[in-house]
Amino acid sequence: MLIDTHCHLNDREAFPLPEVAIAEAVSAGVGRLIVVGIDTESSQYAVELAARFEEVYAVVGWHPNHASQYSKADLDSVRVMLKHPKVVALGEIGLDYFRDHATREQQYKCLLDQLELATETGAPVVFHCRDAYDDLLDVLESRTPFKYLFHCFAGDREHAERAVALDCWFGVDGPITYKSSDSLREILKVVPQNKIVVETDAPWMSPVPNRGQRNKPAWVPLVNAALAEVLGMQQEECAKLTTANALSFFGDLGVEFTV
Repeated sequence: MLIDTHCHLNDREAFPLPEVAIAEAVSAGVGRLIVVGIDTESSQYAVELAARFEEVYAVVGWHPNHASQYSKADLDSVRVMLKHPKVVALGEIGLDYFRDHATREQQYKCLLDQLELATETGAPVVFHCRDAYDDLLDVLESRTPFKYLFHCFAGDREHAERAVALDCWFGVDGPITYKSSDSLREILKVVPQNKIVVETDAPWMSPVPNRGQRNKPAWVPLVNAALAEVLGMQQEECAKLTTANALSFFGDLGVEFTV
């Protein structure tokens, strides 16, 4: 069984019928889907989907690109959602210097408030980071070590080493299949194998040979196949590895699994 550890079935435009995408994923061997929020509304919908579908679990929080709309009242809403039995982490939170949808001051406020909430609740944290790894890692290194996952890791070798020192998990998705991603593939050869999980970030970043199309959780096996090649193992072995890693980070997700 594979687990898509990061997708956005809560994107109503991309997935007007989420039950179809879920059924396709299950048919492709993807037994669990982690649906990730980016603000209060999308987080609440992620929780609704988790409540409706056995295969779905939710991650709730505020994305840095939405930090300009974030307020303390939203933090209270996230706190409530974290109590739901099928909410398994706080995210996706972080820093994004590629987009300019929110100032750095707004992003830091949103990030630090949510990190404090994670400490308060014990919720694992899923990060979004783009062109901001040095600053985000500076923040994390100044805090007590915690359970962190870098979704769609895109840092360099030094960033990976710093994340490894923090005992972080690494999310791998479509870019591992791209010709331009040699540096990512080299980094993944040296990070701890028990800290790697697979994801799609659907509807974005479709893997080869479907690049340019709208991504979907059913394509996470393509990510797994590329990762298996990088790690020098069979696809089934890699699936067992990344599923065990996902369960180690998120919890049992309602499945019985042995490596």
